[in-house]
Amino acid sequence: MDIENKKATRESFGEALAEIGKDNENVVVLDADLAGATKSGIFSKEFPDRFFDIGIAEQDMIATAAGLSTCGKIPFACSFAVFSTGRAYDQVRNSVCYPKLNVKICGSHAGITVGEDGGTHQMLEDINLMRGLPNMVVFSPSDDTQTKWIVNEMTKMKGPQYIRTCRAKSPKIYDENQEFNFGKAIQIGDGKDATIFATGICTSEALKAKEELEKEGINVRVVDIFTIKPIDEEIIIKCAKETKKLISVEDHNIIGGLGSAISEVLTDKYPAKLIRMGIKDTFGESGKAEELMKKYNIDKDSIINCVKK
Repeated sequence: MDIENKKATRESFGEALAEIGKDNENVVVLDADLAGATKSGIFSKEFPDRFFDIGIAEQDMIATAAGLSTCGKIPFACSFAVFSTGRAYDQVRNSVCYPKLNVKICGSHAGITVGEDGGTHQMLEDINLMRGLPNMVVFSPSDDTQTKWIVNEMTKMKGPQYIRTCRAKSPKIYDENQEFNFGKAIQIGDGKDATIFATGICTSEALKAKEELEKEGINVRVVDIFTIKPIDEEIIIKCAKETKKLISVEDHNIIGGLGSAISEVLTDKYPAKLIRMGIKDTFGESGKAEELMKKYNIDKDSIINCVKK
């Protein structure tokens, strides 16, 4: 992991869109007056004729994206996660998922790490909303390399998909030679003392914790679950069998997010205790991203304490 090389996944998303647009003329991008923040503006500068600023009208944006998909286009509809999944939920459900249309939804500025934007904009329920919808695929990338791979895969896949990106910068975990597979998590390390299931920005925090714990002779493995739905059941069961302790950590409400998805697998396939680290069913507050991660116990030190407890 390259601690010095940091980039927000929202930036990686925008760069990937612009790159893919060069080779695929069917890719179009819609935004709800937030192109500078979601980074879809990178695409708009390269391909202004394939970019549509719908304005502050997220429901219209999703419905328009649905219409474009029926004409053979590959639309990416972008806004803050609180708007693209929350405000437009009815349109996502009935205009995209019900008819199983080929619409890609981006929810940027997800999680408590939005920081100073405060509790109204810190979307902590989007994974819950999106993974509960039939036909929807849910991605939660952890770094630059992974985000770009996911965006590329989204253009190849058919059907509704949601990608969750962050405002805060995270270290580069993977190099360009890393192999990713749809629906498969990545296990880092073979420690037997604990498994830390992580997603998004919390993956790098879990890896920092892993490194610190190893200095004390505590060996853990980190499992990066970047596809929340469909989730990698095989690796969850494998880790439950091989390690003494199971922990999940996410920048999301512990209800309905990564921890809930893992718990469902364990309940059905291999009953085992899981400690869920995340936002404890509350709204966030304004503050710096690093301070909020510490306060809400999803940072490196909190993970270390949980493993050692």
